[in-house]
Amino acid sequence: MELIERILAGEKSLFEYIIRRYNQRLFRIGMSVLNNDMDVEDAMQNTYVNAFEHLGTFGNRSSVGTWLVRILLNECIAQKKKLQRFNNTDVDDHLEKLDTMKTPANILLNKELGSALEHAIAQLPEKYRLVFVLREVEKLSVKETGDALAIEAPNVKVRLNRAKTILRENLGNYLNEHLYSFHLTRCDRIVKNVFAQLQLS
Repeated sequence: MELIERILAGEKSLFEYIIRRYNQRLFRIGMSVLNNDMDVEDAMQNTYVNAFEHLGTFGNRSSVGTWLVRILLNECIAQKKKLQRFNNTDVDDHLEKLDTMKTPANILLNKELGSALEHAIAQLPEKYRLVFVLREVEKLSVKETGDALAIEAPNVKVRLNRAKTILRENLGNYLNEHLYSFHLTRCDRIVKNVFAQLQLS
């Protein structure tokens, strides 16, 4: 990838383009795991710092987006452990405790239905929720989703179908395009914080 080659050659400020390109995707995926916007921002910043520091090992083995998603998921798991959010607790029980949580991401174009959809997605078991966000919200292919989650294509399809079935029971066929919206001010903050940690100008 030319952009990565240029960054490795010394044009480090170009890393901002990678951050801005993938902020929305990583935020949505992070929210589908952590369901807390500030925790997700921390995980995203750690993801970008980790990625920058290991950029030389990328080697075009997969897409940059898939690579970043893998790093983010590891960061989210680390966040959960750090905050002791699921110690000896079933994921579904954990989600029930979070179902009334309100975050800035809940302020959507259509508040009433948007909040209902976010609530319904938050109640999905994590393995279904992640596949749903990656396929239906981020529009990743079956292969990209499988690569990101380290599962086979048939499992991606099964999990997506199951997620849709559960959601349809509560929401019909309506899917909100504005799920977990990532606004410009938040995007600017991520770039600023990552560059500060990396000491880039």
